[in-house]
Amino acid sequence: MKTNTNWKLSGEGLVVVIILLALIGGGLWYLYSTKAATDREAREFARETVKRLMVDHDRQYLETRLGPQAKLDLPPSQRDYMIQRFTQFGVPSQPIQIDESVTFESYFFEPRGIFTAHLATSHPVSRWQIDNVTFTAQPAR
Repeated sequence: MKTNTNWKLSGEGLVVVIILLALIGGGLWYLYSTKAATDREAREFARETVKRLMVDHDRQYLETRLGPQAKLDLPPSQRDYMIQRFTQFGVPSQPIQIDESVTFESYFFEPRGIFTAHLATSHPVSRWQIDNVTFTAQPAR
């Protein structure tokens, strides 16, 4: 009878270990899939931002997507001037080449992206925002 009890305890322990492994595996799957989705969202945001600023010259989009610090660094008059300059340069040739770099401050959290069409973005809490915009005009070759 004692042997049978040990076997039951051993089987219950195995079930607990399997459940714990399943929970850990599910948690890791969730973290990796969330990281991949966030990376994809960052790249989509950058492409949309470049299109809306450089092709559509959308001042309202810039206004709604600037982060708090960027609003301080880029007052309304400079925002107007930037959109005016984008309009003066006209629509760039398509497709617009964007160098994309998304990093995570801590392995799965706090994503930051730097996109060369010279836009810097972040995802502070609930939505992507523009942290910095740099415009450098280079002559056509």
